[in-house]
Amino acid sequence: MSFSDPQRAWAYRPAAPLRTTQEGPLTGLTFSVKDLYSVPGWPLRASTRAPVPDPGPSVLMGRLLDLGAAALGKTHLHEIALGITGLNGYGGTLHPFDPARVPGGSSSGAAVSVALGQVDFALGTDTGGSIRVPAAWCGVCGYKPTKDHPAWSTEGILPLSTTCDHAGPLARELSTLVRVQEALTGERVPARSWAGVRVGLWLPEGWTDATVAGAVRAFAAGLEARGASVQPVAFPDVMDAYSPIVLSEAARVHREALRQEDPGFLPFTLGALRQGAALSEGEVQAAHARRAEYRAQLAGLFGTCDVLLAPAVPTPPPLVGQEEVEIGEGTLPLRRAVLRLTTPFSLLGVPALALPTRTPYVGVQLAAPWGQDDALLGLGLNLNQTA
Repeated sequence: MSFSDPQRAWAYRPAAPLRTTQEGPLTGLTFSVKDLYSVPGWPLRASTRAPVPDPGPSVLMGRLLDLGAAALGKTHLHEIALGITGLNGYGGTLHPFDPARVPGGSSSGAAVSVALGQVDFALGTDTGGSIRVPAAWCGVCGYKPTKDHPAWSTEGILPLSTTCDHAGPLARELSTLVRVQEALTGERVPARSWAGVRVGLWLPEGWTDATVAGAVRAFAAGLEARGASVQPVAFPDVMDAYSPIVLSEAARVHREALRQEDPGFLPFTLGALRQGAALSEGEVQAAHARRAEYRAQLAGLFGTCDVLLAPAVPTPPPLVGQEEVEIGEGTLPLRRAVLRLTTPFSLLGVPALALPTRTPYVGVQLAAPWGQDDALLGLGLNLNQTA
């Protein structure tokens, strides 16, 4: 392939694109594949030096090829998808336009490949924000479908958490994501008016810096100008349910590697996996009970609003190696500051859309009730990309 890769976004690039001979609705589009998807003939490493199990061929990958799209190769991710910066066993991926900063993760290479125009869209995964965070920090669009959406199969993807994993795409233009959605579902997604739409603004006090808060409020004002009504809403921090579920399930996925004293994971990854393996069955069951309570709360919230608007990230992209951020409530570990904004929608499985704002590399997320993916995408189409 002709382009260079100073950002270390690409994990594998074959000599020729992977495509089928048949024409389809996605003919002419190219895409990259996050290196969690199992593709026959291509290596599967999950951006780690540790051994990983092969889940068998990706169903979604096969569908996209059959629809006419061409795969250019595999992209790097935050090691085994357990992180939000892009750090991995191969040096880590850098921001597409500022090498001193991180692109976000875990779908870091996916976001970089579309931000740089190397592909038309990218396949990512989202367990706690892994599509939406890099989309926000790289200035592109990302879509996390409803959990277990029939068009977005996770079969043949190396899991992190079967409870929270989602497959989904990233692209520079929302219209490209919609074209992929329409091809996979066979259903047209028309633009929808914001007139009369009830928007719940979830902007917890102190959870972002002033730059992000201002960008979110400006985006909300743009929705009001299109006829939506915007009201503030509250929702709790769900990390007490998310973390035990994800870490315990990730430890099961990688249990064979964990039998080794030093399997090859980075120190943070290894520590997190061992922490997950040490959780008791009671602790994990309690986390699932809390998840059920949060799901009921979210269902109640969607009884009072049609769409939720929230920040996708707490600050603009942090520096490489930065482990803390300054936000309204003070200094907080980067991972916690980011994940508490995005985990509710992956833990609870509702569709979410990350969109850029007028503020560079600061994105917002829109979330809709379960199964309302096409309505959410249609509302997104109504917006200019820099609304």
